[in-house]
Amino acid sequence: MNSFRPLAARGSNRARRVSSAIWVDALQRLSISLVERRRLLVALLGLLTVVPGQAGLVDVIAVAKRSVAAVGTYNATDNPRFGFRGSGFVVGDGNFLITNAHVLPPEVAGPALVVLVVSDAGAVEMRPAVVSRLDAAHDLALLRFEGRPLPVLRVADTKDIHEGLSVALMGFPIGGILGFKTVTHRGIISSITAVALPTPTSQQLNEKTVRRLREGSFDIYQLDATAYPGNSGGPVLDVDTGAVVGVLNMVLVKGTKESALSQPTGISYAVPARFVDDLLRRP
Repeated sequence: MNSFRPLAARGSNRARRVSSAIWVDALQRLSISLVERRRLLVALLGLLTVVPGQAGLVDVIAVAKRSVAAVGTYNATDNPRFGFRGSGFVVGDGNFLITNAHVLPPEVAGPALVVLVVSDAGAVEMRPAVVSRLDAAHDLALLRFEGRPLPVLRVADTKDIHEGLSVALMGFPIGGILGFKTVTHRGIISSITAVALPTPTSQQLNEKTVRRLREGSFDIYQLDATAYPGNSGGPVLDVDTGAVVGVLNMVLVKGTKESALSQPTGISYAVPARFVDDLLRRP
C-alpha cells in the first residue's frame, strides 16, 4: 500500500571557440583600433561565461549550501541536546528561514526552537529561532533566527517553472546520523498536479482545516527524485540558475515508514515557491 510522508552544464570548449570566432568576425568590421577590439572581445566573452544557464550544478551547490540549515529543538537535559526535525533555507534579509509547518515541534511549550548552521569548514552553530509567520494550508513556516545574516536564496519566477525542469534537492536526509552536512539529490519536475494537504496530526483537524480542504486544492510539484526523512523543508533548486522553485514537502512511501529508507520510491513532492513569496509579503 502506498502512502505519503511529509518529510545546464557548462559550455564545451568547442562552443566557446565558436563564440569567440563569431565575436572576432563582428568586431573586425568596427572602425576601432586593434587594442579596443581585444578589450571588447574579452568583456563580451566574460559576460557569456556568467549567464545563469551556464552556472552548472557544481557551482549551484557550492553557493546554495551556505543558505541551507537544519531545524530542530534544543534542551540541555536531553541526549542528544539537539533534536533534529527537518531542513530549511535562508530568505529575506538573511535572518529568515523557510521550512515546512510539519517540521515544527507540536508542543506549544517545550524545548527551544533552534536553527543549526553548518559552515563550509564543517563547524556547527546553533541559532535561537522563533516562528514569525505560518501558512498551514501550504505546509510552510517562516522562522526568524538570531545572529549575523546568512546568504539568501532567490525565489524563482513562476513563469520559469515547468514540467521537465532539472532540479536539485538540498537538505539533511536522515538527520545527524550521517553528520550535519548538506546533501544534494538530482531529479526533474515530472508533473504539476493538484493536491489538498492534510493536517500533520488528527488533533489539528478542526472546523477551520476542514473548511480549508473544502475550498479546493492547489498545484504541487511531483518530482522524479529520491528524498528521505529529514529532507522536509529543504529547497528544490533550478540546477541552471540556483533559484528556489519549491519546498520539499513529502515523499511517496511504499508500505511502512521504514521502507522510505530501505526501498525509496524515487517520487517526492514540493510546495511551489510562489507560496514562499506570498508568505514573505504578508504584513
